[in-house]
Amino acid sequence: MKKIKIIAIALFTLVAIVNVNAQDSNNPWAVSVGVNAVDTYAAGGEGTLFGEDFLYPGDWNLIPTISRITAERYLSDGFTLQLAGSLNRITQVNKADDADLVHSSIDLNLKYGLDGLVKGIFGNSTQYFSPFVYVGGGYTSLDSEGDGMINYGYGFNVWLSETLGLSYQGGVKQASSNVIPTHFQHSLGLVVKFGGTDTDGDGIYDKYDACPEVAGLKEFNGCPDTDGDGIIDGEDACPTVAGLATLNGCPDADSDGIADKDDMCPNAKGTKANNGCPDTDGDGIVDKDDKCSSVKGPKANGGCPWPDTDGDGVLDKDDNCKNEVGPASNNGCPEPVITEVAEKKMGEFAKTILFNSGRSTFLPTVSDKLDAIVNIMKEFSKATFMIEGHTDSTGSKSLNEKLSSKRAAAVKDYLVENGVDASRLDSKGFGEDNPIDNNKTRAGRANNRRVEIKVTNE
Repeated sequence: MKKIKIIAIALFTLVAIVNVNAQDSNNPWAVSVGVNAVDTYAAGGEGTLFGEDFLYPGDWNLIPTISRITAERYLSDGFTLQLAGSLNRITQVNKADDADLVHSSIDLNLKYGLDGLVKGIFGNSTQYFSPFVYVGGGYTSLDSEGDGMINYGYGFNVWLSETLGLSYQGGVKQASSNVIPTHFQHSLGLVVKFGGTDTDGDGIYDKYDACPEVAGLKEFNGCPDTDGDGIIDGEDACPTVAGLATLNGCPDADSDGIADKDDMCPNAKGTKANNGCPDTDGDGIVDKDDKCSSVKGPKANGGCPWPDTDGDGVLDKDDNCKNEVGPASNNGCPEPVITEVAEKKMGEFAKTILFNSGRSTFLPTVSDKLDAIVNIMKEFSKATFMIEGHTDSTGSKSLNEKLSSKRAAAVKDYLVENGVDASRLDSKGFGEDNPIDNNKTRAGRANNRRVEIKVTNE
């Protein structure tokens, strides 16, 4: 009995020194306590692992107390490492009461779970029923004799909850010599899994938690749904406000199909093209920015149509004479009777009109210039003109006045003869009264002898 106590203490110490640390796999650690039965008769005869003698309890040796303890560590891919210790009393080897031996063993087994096979046949039954096979080795003693053994067999766990279940394991302990006979060993115990990690404390292990660092709900695999709209926060574009699944969890107050967060007018039904805002008059300017929301108008004028104050068809924005009727070709202003360019050219041509000395007849070379003046006057048919004649100070003043008048009249006559309406023309001689240069020099006197044509209705 003293030896039995020592072995029992050693087995409990084995469980106590297991180092439990949080691991990546869910509940990677397990311990079990229970009873074991040793069958030397069936194994020594013709019994097999799957024969009827294997589970025949009439040949079993057992003691009515906790006699087997295991500690297990899940590795990966269905493999688990099991350390097991057991204690028993053998009272029958070949027949009843033919022995009184203390049986003890310590074993290291590698288990392989058959959950995948069972799941493929029975669906999710592995949630409650987990079969396995194992192989390993250990040391077994009978009283003072001991030897190494080869272990193999099968078993299963029946889970009563996430971490608590019943475990059965049975198999062969194959003798490596004649010191300890080959025998069967069965065990039944209570198994507890532990070591699972629940980082966010939501009751869902990290292994099954899609959001392991944020507390969530079981129906969403551990992910939160802050606004309660049925869309988890990680997939919810508006996680703090209940919304629609079609809008990724965002609300749509005006029901225009545009989420409020993307809607520039969340309380007024609009279009996607206008970022959720209405455009009543369809001018491309949303109502909130349109000063004339019911009338089309350009953006540059705040959505209002441009005015045309003088009604000339040229909008005020383009009309340089908003209060005077004028064509678009002249930026809304009345067209001039003659352009500055044309008037300047006509003045230059007039300066080149030369007369025979002391007479009012033209030199032959000036006809081209006179014809050019005719063309300008015909082009600007609304313009009226004054033809002025001027002389230098040579000769008497009265003679100069008569000569300048005749020369101005000669120019007028030429223009009329070549198609310019006489009613548009006037002529006058100024003699020497309006010099533009010094009459004391030859060049100055030449400049003063001139004809000027001026527009009189500008």
